Amino acid sequence: MRHQKAGRKLGRSASHRLALYRNLVRELLARDRIETTDEKAKEIRRYADRMVTLGKEGTLAARRRAIAFLRDPKVVSRLFADVAPRFAERPGGYTRVVKLGTRVGDAAKLSMIELTGTSEAVESDKKRKRRRTKKPAAAAEAQ
Repeated sequence: MRHQKAGRKLGRSASHRLALYRNLVRELLARDRIETTDEKAKEIRRYADRMVTLGKEGTLAARRRAIAFLRDPKVVSRLFADVAPRFAERPGGYTRVVKLGTRVGDAAKLSMIELTGTSEAVESDKKRKRRRTKKPAAAAEAQ
């Protein structure tokens, strides 16, 4: 039984898994959006949200904790200077996982994980909301 065993193993050792999470979170914070498998995206969401929370704290201790995890001073400075201020008013939910379909080679489920405060994410939100509001109106006219 796997009671109280949070997280996915992803077929890797603990050290390999931690390195994978660090690399994916580092790329997400550097690029604002990455494409990966569904399982990995759901797993790194936890770590990415924690890093943004550290960025919002803004203290020296928080910066050191972020550097200890990300191991890239350039990404940490971007996190504290650019990414965290975008989410100053937001209490949580800094990332979004969007399912993309399956990969051709091995039929793995692909997803895109993105930071929600990006301008591209805001535009896609507006399009999605517009699409939702138009469909019920069109369905009402058809009846």
